Amino acid sequence: MNERFVLRYCWSTAVDRGEDTRGALDILLEVQKSCQLIYIMGNHEEAMLDAFRSKEDFHRWLSIGGREAMDSYGRKMNNIPDTHRELLGNCVDYHETDTEIFIHANLEPGVVLSEQTASWLRWEHLTGMEYPHESGRRILCGHTQQKSGMPLIWDGWVCLDTGTYRGHPLTCLEVETNLVYRSNESGKVFEPIPLNKIANTRGR
Repeated sequence: MNERFVLRYCWSTAVDRGEDTRGALDILLEVQKSCQLIYIMGNHEEAMLDAFRSKEDFHRWLSIGGREAMDSYGRKMNNIPDTHRELLGNCVDYHETDTEIFIHANLEPGVVLSEQTASWLRWEHLTGMEYPHESGRRILCGHTQQKSGMPLIWDGWVCLDTGTYRGHPLTCLEVETNLVYRSNESGKVFEPIPLNKIANTRGR
């Protein structure tokens, strides 16, 4: 493994919303061959996996972006490779380091990480008024779309869902340097922005 490149979390949801879910998961499978990939389970990943269980779950998935995903698989569930299902099945609920906690959506106040529910971790939107984590570690999340197209930042939290599927740039944060990187659908990469240059805001 090339230790210089470690993908420690997958931020924006790879499943649904875009035109090529299949292609996005193929890229992650390639990344996994040369990097440490820790893929955090999001609500769309969960819905895609659930879609294999019943017609009800399948139609629920279609209603939140699954139709676009199915288009990328030729509109047939049988076309979804086992490698894609395995990748999603190996997603983690959260990832923690000495300085950060990585989640998809939100945390239930007063509940330890190991006892957080899927509902909070994957589906609960932010209010922008959540308290810092009791451990003092910074929480990095997505899920709650920012109409401004820029990350939402407040004490102990950074939300990086900048509404990519609505035309805003895809956003990620390089944790070690606190540089925010963005690129658009055509592949243009913008100059990185120091996180402290983005105004601290609460709410959406």
